[in-house]
Parts: sequence; C-alpha cells; structure tokens
Amino acid sequence: MFKPSQIHHSHCHDDCLSALPATFGVLCWNVYKKNRSDETFASYLQKEFGDGLDLLLFQEAAFGTGSECRLEGYTFHAAANLAYHEGYYGVLTASRAEALEAKAFLSQEKEAFFGTHKSMLLTRYRLENGNELLVLNIHAINFRESRAYAKEKERILRFLSDYTGALILAGDLNSWNSSRSEKIEQIRQRLGLKRVPFAKSKAVFGHPIDFIFYRGLELLEHRVDTAHGISDHHPLFARFGTY
Repeated sequence: MFKPSQIHHSHCHDDCLSALPATFGVLCWNVYKKNRSDETFASYLQKEFGDGLDLLLFQEAAFGTGSECRLEGYTFHAAANLAYHEGYYGVLTASRAEALEAKAFLSQEKEAFFGTHKSMLLTRYRLENGNELLVLNIHAINFRESRAYAKEKERILRFLSDYTGALILAGDLNSWNSSRSEKIEQIRQRLGLKRVPFAKSKAVFGHPIDFIFYRGLELLEHRVDTAHGISDHHPLFARFGTY
C-alpha cells in the first residue's frame, strides 16, 4: 500500500457530448469495488437502466489510469484515496458529456482503524440550456468521532458557499447516527438543497447513509433497486430536468 495520487482521468470517448441534455439521469452508488471485478456489472447497468444514465457517481470504485473501469461510452474523473497492487480506489464520476473542470480532494482527517483518507470529487458540466451544473461526489469519513466528521463536512460549505447555480451533492455520507444526520441536514439547509426522497436507500442504525441532494433542477423520477446482488449498498437513480 502506498500514498495514492489524487486524480485520474480517462480521455473522452469519440462521441462525447459537449453538454448534458435537457433531461438527464443520475446514478449514485457505493459499488464496493465491484465495477471492475464483477463481470455482470456493465450488463446490469444496461439491463436495469438502459441508455438513461448520463451521470454515474460511484463511491468505493476501482479504476486505473486509463479507461479500464467497465464504463464504455463514458468519460470519467476519479479521486483515489487508496492505491493497492497497481489499482486505485475512491470516488468516480462518469458522464456522457465532457467535464469543464474536475477537482479532487482528500479528507484532512484519517480513518481511525485503517489510517486512510476519504476522497471527494468536484466536477462541472455545461447544460443544454447554457447554464452550468456543479457535482460533488462524496465518500464521507466513517470511523471517526462526530467532531472530526463535522469538521470534514464544514469543508463542503467552504467549497460551495460562493456557488449559486444548479448543484448535485451525492454519495455515501456515512451519516449513521443522530449527530451526523443532523450535520448533513444543516448543510442541506444552508446550501438550499432538496433531498431526493428515496424510500429504501441503505440505512445503518436506522439512519440513511446514501443520498442525492440537488437544487436548480426539477426532479422528474427516482427509484432504488434492491435486487442487484452486487454491492452492500443500493443504486439510487434520479432523473432531472433543467429549467
């Protein structure tokens, strides 16, 4: 195990879009590193969601420095928090449209038992209506006290407080107790975000931990698939429209 580089980017495929369409589908999922190791992963996405996925926000994704992550037809940015046996692991955001910008961040705090950081990835896209969309993909720190968790979540406000446009904040937020859940709710309110109301997202100790929050968009559809057998988390799907 060695210190990972923070960001990897595969080149856009030949027919990469310059902007996300007027309506676009988003999938948020902690894939438990199965996006490369599970031979059924790509076929599952196609069977369950067809061509309706324009943005993929993965946590605990496995990837390399090229395009070998079982995501044909997408360009991706990925922020590694762990490198092991020539593989990289972290958050990955893939899109059918080229990103205007990508920034990777490691948590300042480390996990108590493993000594690893967690990663966040900020990407920016052009929308078909000429506006822009900012996307923050997060895998929040887990095995630390509530004070360290709150400190990390305050960084989100520093990243986003000056941005007033359309926004998606999503990921595995590890909000498994009341203190953590309250912190996420505070951030949601301060950023003016709405929560996609998933009924069956993964919960720990009765608290949901996987989320999609949004603003400046219209929520058209949402659902959760619980019968995939791939990860210990469930894929969250939402379709949005632009104003």
